Amino acid sequence: MDLDLRVVIVLLPIGLAAGWAGYNIAKAALAQVQAFLNKSS
Repeated sequence: MDLDLRVVIVLLPIGLAAGWAGYNIAKAALAQVQAFLNKSS
């Protein structure tokens, strides 16, 4: 079964957008955790 190039073309921008959103959410979450840990110690 060969992966159709059209599937890759459709899914690639969706995957990039999801990865970018996940990166930004993780960065903000880590900043929140670090702020909480710095405040509590």
